[in-house]
Amino acid sequence: MPKMTMVQAVSFALEQEMAKDDSVIVLGEDVGMDEGVFRATAGLYKRFGERRVIDTPLAESAILGTAIGMALAGLKPVAEMQFSGFSYLMIAQLEGHASRFRARSQAQWTCPLVVRMPYGGAVRALEHHSESREALYGHIPGVKVVIPSGPRNARALLIAAIRDPDPVVFMEPKRSYRAFREEVPEEEEVMEIGKAQVVREGTDLTVVAWGAMVPIVLPVVQEVEAKRGVKIEVIDLLTISPMDANLIAAAVKKTGRCVIVQEAPKTISVASEIIAQINDKALLYLEAPVKRVTNFDVVTPYFGREMMYIPSPGRIHRAIEETLDF
Repeated sequence: MPKMTMVQAVSFALEQEMAKDDSVIVLGEDVGMDEGVFRATAGLYKRFGERRVIDTPLAESAILGTAIGMALAGLKPVAEMQFSGFSYLMIAQLEGHASRFRARSQAQWTCPLVVRMPYGGAVRALEHHSESREALYGHIPGVKVVIPSGPRNARALLIAAIRDPDPVVFMEPKRSYRAFREEVPEEEEVMEIGKAQVVREGTDLTVVAWGAMVPIVLPVVQEVEAKRGVKIEVIDLLTISPMDANLIAAAVKKTGRCVIVQEAPKTISVASEIIAQINDKALLYLEAPVKRVTNFDVVTPYFGREMMYIPSPGRIHRAIEETLDF
């Protein structure tokens, strides 16, 4: 199997689905001749041409509005928002139209589209480029929110998102775009949206993370295990909405302790919802309060202070130790 970075795996998924299905269309700012800011659409314009790889104006609301019209006309548009910080301009289209067609038509119509967006920090980007706002999109009924953590699941989940009959917001952690490579099979591989994944088995504590936090968490877990002689279960959430709360609850019932690591701010967040789900499904199994390691409730700082803002291995290590010692 070839080894790919995450951004290569995203491009690979798009190319495979476009070759297989003529109804798959890519549109967005600079996705055509320039092949995208991060080169996620590399080679697509040359292979499929301007009718299927469409450069748009700098108008996020218009990009999604056009994608909605395409979806209702029988196409499968994949709309790129150049950075997640620019995507707020399209929320009226997402919430007011794309998310509602199944309910509005009493399931006679669906709106099969994907909104891709690079998100997150630690790449020394400018303001409006480094936010982690997955909770905002996860709060919209009728919209699925997917966040891969590595090249292989990025490819498999993006294919699933393109084939899904409903709108999918596909958030790509740009910190992970070229951070590491994984083997990605050339043959088709599709993962199920709405299913989390146990990436490390354990009995003493559960860590839940997603996106760029997963590869940050894993070496910390190994370090604590070697130091303390414990076994820590690590869950990669993969889908924010619908959330695989049953898998998380089963892990917490087994381990009795849980730490959640997210790049987003703490208040009214995905971590908050995970704690609520644990309270609903596994409260009496807890041997310690659930601890969160998050960003702070402030605007993402400029890159000079960015790494003090994003959860660090040290902060994650302390949270795990404190939860084990409770």
